[in-house]
Amino acid sequence: MTTARTAPGGTWLITPPLDSRLEAALRAQPDVALLDLEDSVPPSGKDTARMTALAQLGAATVPTATVLGLRVNAPGTVHGLKDLVALADAGLRDTVVLVPKVESARELELVAQALKVTATGVRICALIETPRALLRLDNILASPVLGGVVFGAADYAAATGCRRTSNSLLWARSSIAAAAAACGIPSIDSPYFDLGSPQGLQCDAQEARDLGFTGKGAVHPDQLPIIRAAFRPTEEELAQAHAVVSAADRADGRLARAGGQMVGPPLVAAARAVLDRAGNSTDPHNRGGTQ
Repeated sequence: MTTARTAPGGTWLITPPLDSRLEAALRAQPDVALLDLEDSVPPSGKDTARMTALAQLGAATVPTATVLGLRVNAPGTVHGLKDLVALADAGLRDTVVLVPKVESARELELVAQALKVTATGVRICALIETPRALLRLDNILASPVLGGVVFGAADYAAATGCRRTSNSLLWARSSIAAAAAACGIPSIDSPYFDLGSPQGLQCDAQEARDLGFTGKGAVHPDQLPIIRAAFRPTEEELAQAHAVVSAADRADGRLARAGGQMVGPPLVAAARAVLDRAGNSTDPHNRGGTQ
């Protein structure tokens, strides 16, 4: 278990710091509204984007259900270092800082060291998107400053040469979700990039939930309802969970039956998790994940 402040689970809406994108993102009330200084900004525009993003984050009127976030450039780059200096000077409060290309705990701790004096309540999250990072998950998640992990499917697929399909990404996604669960921190699945395929998004989000992710990224506000629905327990799951918990309560610690199955401690714990998820991570006005 880490000692850092954990980030929300649920929906993460990722957008470039352009025009009125942040305002539109906040109207959609994601759990995290995250401005991106890395992939969505060309090298020639990074200095301007940095100033724009920090100004927007500092001036934003934030709904109660939403936490602001910023994806900086990799700390080992010139623009990443500039991002950290500017972020420290801005003194933002209660902000998610997503660090890309993380391959060691040391990188996260350097970010925390740079921000610890002026950036109050920062929640540092690692973007896992390289094969080396997957092989070093134990080291990365051992960092006491880590507040969550996010899977970057596009960069991972490019680095490994695999296709961005359910089967080819299964090991990476399963590894990240399981490692995060073992450490008690949120795990956020990669966005689904095909905006013209709501059915594809629905399947991808359901797979993420089935693998144990606590949330999923989005690149457009229209994707949020589909992601929320995928992470929301079905009526059948809720009914079964209520039946299991009720049977366990009546049994008072002894084995019981519910719906034709034996009910032991693991099933009871899973049922309580379903009921808890129904009351937290699926409601846009409640923050998912561990707070």
